[in-house]
Amino acid sequence: MAYQGYNPYGYGQPQENQVNPEVQNFFSQVDKDQSGRINSSELQQALINGKGQQFSDQACSLMISMFDVDRSGTIDVYEFEKLFNYINQWLSCFKSYDRDSSGAIEEAELGQAFSQMGFRFSPQFVQFLIGVNDPNRREIAVDQFIVLCIKMHRFTEAFRQRDTELQGVISIGFEDFLRIALACAN
Repeated sequence: MAYQGYNPYGYGQPQENQVNPEVQNFFSQVDKDQSGRINSSELQQALINGKGQQFSDQACSLMISMFDVDRSGTIDVYEFEKLFNYINQWLSCFKSYDRDSSGAIEEAELGQAFSQMGFRFSPQFVQFLIGVNDPNRREIAVDQFIVLCIKMHRFTEAFRQRDTELQGVISIGFEDFLRIALACAN
C-alpha cells in the first residue's frame, strides 16, 4: 500500500445506522468515560504495537488530530470509524514489510518499504530515521512506522509545493523552513 493519494478524512459523515457494528463495539470499549468521544489517552490504552507495548503518545495524538474534524481534541464514533479503517490499512501495510513477522521493521525492511513507496533513501538516511525513532534499536514498531510515514508524506507534499521545476532541490528561507518543520511534525 502506498501512502500517496489516501484521504484519511473520508467523504461526508455517515448516518448513525451506517457505522460498522464491530467499530461501534470497539468504540464503546475504548470510550472508558462513556462520553461518546475518545481522546488520545483512551486510544492509547486500546492500541498495542507488535512489541506488546502501547502505541506512543505521539502516534495517538497525531492520529486523533488527523480525524478530529471540530478540533476538540477528541473524536466521535464517525471519526473513529475512519481512524479504525486507517489504522487497519497501516497494519496491513506494516505486516507486508515485516517479512520476518518480528513485530518490528528492521533497517533493511524499512529501506525496502520506502523504496516501494517511491522514496529513494540512502542506507545511512534509513539508519538515521530509525535512530530518530528509537536510538537504542535498529527497528521500528508499527506505531513508529505510522508516525514516520505520516511525517514523510507531509514533508514530501510541502517539498513538492516548492519544487516547481521538479528538480528534487529547493531553495528555502529560514522562516519557511521552520513553518514546514513545525506544521509537518505535528
